[in-house]
Amino acid sequence: MAIDWKQYDPDGFFDELIESPGKPRPPAGPLIDYLSEMDTKELEARRQMAEATIQEMGVSFTVYTEGGNIDRAWPFDIVPRVIGAKQWKRAEEGLRQRLKALNMFIDDLYNDQQIIKDGVVPAHIVQKSRNFRKECIGMKPAFGVWAHICGTDLVRDSDGEFYVLEDNLRVPSGVSYMLENRAITKRVLPELFERKDIRPVHNYPARLFDTLVALSPRRVKRPEIVVLTPGIFNSAYFEHAFLAQQMGAELVEGSDLVVGDDDCVYMRTIAGRQRVDVIYRRIDDLFLDPEVFNKDSVLGVPGLMRAWRAGNVALANAPGAGVADDKVVYAYVPDIIRYYLDEKPRIANVKTYLCDDPDQQAYVLDHLDELVVKPANESGGYGMLIGPHSTKKEQAQFAKLIKENPRNYIAQPTLSLSTAPTLVGKGRMEPRHLDLRPFILQAKETYVTNGGLTRVALRKGSLVVNSSQGGGSKDTWIVNEES
Repeated sequence: MAIDWKQYDPDGFFDELIESPGKPRPPAGPLIDYLSEMDTKELEARRQMAEATIQEMGVSFTVYTEGGNIDRAWPFDIVPRVIGAKQWKRAEEGLRQRLKALNMFIDDLYNDQQIIKDGVVPAHIVQKSRNFRKECIGMKPAFGVWAHICGTDLVRDSDGEFYVLEDNLRVPSGVSYMLENRAITKRVLPELFERKDIRPVHNYPARLFDTLVALSPRRVKRPEIVVLTPGIFNSAYFEHAFLAQQMGAELVEGSDLVVGDDDCVYMRTIAGRQRVDVIYRRIDDLFLDPEVFNKDSVLGVPGLMRAWRAGNVALANAPGAGVADDKVVYAYVPDIIRYYLDEKPRIANVKTYLCDDPDQQAYVLDHLDELVVKPANESGGYGMLIGPHSTKKEQAQFAKLIKENPRNYIAQPTLSLSTAPTLVGKGRMEPRHLDLRPFILQAKETYVTNGGLTRVALRKGSLVVNSSQGGGSKDTWIVNEES
């Protein structure tokens, strides 16, 4: 028995693939037609093939628990998400604009702080930022770029338009899963890739490599690039190893590197020390250099900041970039774009209430049962209050937290996150909420992935898409509507 798309009901939410009962959105038409030709037995066989492929490829992620770290197979849904190229072009332009302005903002904060002097962003927002690094004051990285790799989370609301939910400018993860999702889908649904209108994503490692090469302080034919990982117990270690392998770069831990008397960074090898030009670091600022930050860190490299400040090594992302990776700063990004670029934002923010504003705080406290409350610098979906799904006790706890530290909290309306058909049983399709994390690279040039990592809330009705909290993922297709 084949899927009856007339029975598929997104329950009033904007659905990415189905426009109305039995009617696909134009970009998704060929995919829906293809799936409609399969019976439930065939769909189940494809799903099992995907699981076997994930096991064979070793695609995993780590979940931290009280009992220890658990490696799990990557949760994957075989039904791709489809976005039309015209709409994606508008989103891509907005992402380029956004990262350009954010990098100008970071550069300004560590130098002239003109945006503060002009009253666009209040001084206390930066002064109380957990991620402002005074050790970076006066630095001028190549091209004025601090955040070279950005993962910006997008959502679609009931109007079908993209909105920015947050910017990830420190050590954003997930791009390896975007690439692996495509590889899995090509194995599971190979016939669909005979079409020419599905835009490729495989060139990301090459573009990342080119971005890192452009940062090299030495003009040599083949700069030495390394990926600095905290080690195998990190939740994103799969990605660190994957990207290093794809780029042909060395995967190193802090103990593999040393800073010499000449303030240059060297990699220990069996042939002796080898100079390192660019470090793609996957370690948080505070663990990078025990001479400057956390003196107990065994993950970083003593003297690394000294080498970076001397201009002898490039760090991507640069230390201090996280000052703009703050949900309070996020609320000011539309003003930041207007200030530096004299342009209107091409992708809108979600409406945001700042809890350190007395009037806005009063509104938030009166509407905790309706709003999503987020701490300024948490990630992974932790530390949030989802008002409509919360208890009175949880709301009282958050009211106390907000009053104690208002600068640390923002609130946003509960969004009607878009849905997409997801295979939830043997041949059964149901809508599940999702978001999208495209990746933007910036150095001399700017590059945006074709689509990104689509994360899916696999639990019915859930809005939490993070894999650490039960979410999964889909392949993301950008397709030309003309096909």
